Amino acid sequence: MRTSTHPQLRELLQESPYQAYVYSYPHKTSYRALIPPIALRELWLKENRQSIFLYIHIPFCEMRCGFCNLFTTAKTTEDFVNAYINAVGRQAQRVKAAIGETTFVRFALGGGTPTQLPIAGLEAILDIAEEKMGAKLSEIPGSVEVSPATVDRDKLHLLRDRGLDRVSIGVQSFIDSEVLAVQRSQRVYQVETALTLMREVGFPTINIDLIYGLPGQTVDSWLQSIRVALQFQPEEIYLYPLYVRPLTGMGKSSQEWDDIRLECYREGRSFLISQGYTQVSMRMFQITADRDSRSSPNQAGPIYCCQADGMVGLGCGARSYTSSLHYSYEYAVEDQQVRQILKDFINTPAQSFDYAHYGFQLDAQESRRRYILLSLLAQEGLNLVDYHCHFTTEAFLDFPELSELLQLGLADRDNQTLHLTEMGMERSDNIGSWLFSEQVRQLMQTYQMHSLS
Repeated sequence: MRTSTHPQLRELLQESPYQAYVYSYPHKTSYRALIPPIALRELWLKENRQSIFLYIHIPFCEMRCGFCNLFTTAKTTEDFVNAYINAVGRQAQRVKAAIGETTFVRFALGGGTPTQLPIAGLEAILDIAEEKMGAKLSEIPGSVEVSPATVDRDKLHLLRDRGLDRVSIGVQSFIDSEVLAVQRSQRVYQVETALTLMREVGFPTINIDLIYGLPGQTVDSWLQSIRVALQFQPEEIYLYPLYVRPLTGMGKSSQEWDDIRLECYREGRSFLISQGYTQVSMRMFQITADRDSRSSPNQAGPIYCCQADGMVGLGCGARSYTSSLHYSYEYAVEDQQVRQILKDFINTPAQSFDYAHYGFQLDAQESRRRYILLSLLAQEGLNLVDYHCHFTTEAFLDFPELSELLQLGLADRDNQTLHLTEMGMERSDNIGSWLFSEQVRQLMQTYQMHSLS
């Protein structure tokens, strides 16, 4: 079944582990205009809608960080924000009518920074999720992304009272000079105040995001940030390497810094494991001690499987996944183009929300590739029996290059599972990009990032 060629994995291992950030497949820069547009009613009619993820994207922040390439904008007016929320409501009404009866088993509010919204705006978005989409937020796991400067007690209480049980805060560093170096204006006291409020309000799961490789950072200062983070006993902690990407503030800068990312990763990983955390992926660490005492009742019920189950995304910047099509709106980084795309979204005629206009169609081979990639980059690895049950074929027959992982000591295999070794896990992004198909690779290479500069 294998038809495309791949770069040699051995050659990729000679490069930096941080060439590109891989967390999904296919990459958003492989999306293109769908001509003609595809009707959502026909698309979702063929799908299993009993275990769906609902995601709502809020593309607003108080500032754009120097490393950020997310679809977001800063310094918007109240009228513009309200117009966006109204557009999401119109979109939700049309999407729900198109996809029909659906059981949502997970919910996430991301961006951007959802808590950049005023409390009335947050409430309106949660109403859209529940009343227009039919998501039972008090019964399913729900997550929200926040930043230190946008957190207050009233917003946190609203989110918790409406059922959200996980809050993720982008801290990046507990050292003021390090966050200032990436054009982020927060102060440590703001972060500590926000984390204290989050714990007081009673979120069962708190996640802290940290970044290694920041300008001026050392291995010692990196470990200092992790130690401070652990004082707040987060159930989860993400360790992100710094990626400098086109059109971001840092990407336009000539600033240089020492590349100590691999050393930081290894020291941070070792320290977290010594403190009782389990590594779930290259980036994610989860506490293993006393978790049951703070677990959420929302965890009961169907479990979402990212390899096989679908996602409905609302808002400009959200992606939606079905078994045969991934779709979204156009993507941009620079502010002028982001705002133009947002204006177009706000002015979208209601009937246009009935269609997917921009995305990537997955054939059988791409679906298999996605399943393998998402499984392999997580701690549990690729379950070969589950793969066979899902596709009625064998993973190593479909993708014989997987044997290279074993030969290079990047993975181990037992009768049922292929999983990354410690060395393989730290090279997750190399391995992920190596697994991309030639088609996706070419589309990514020819993608023209929107820019008005």
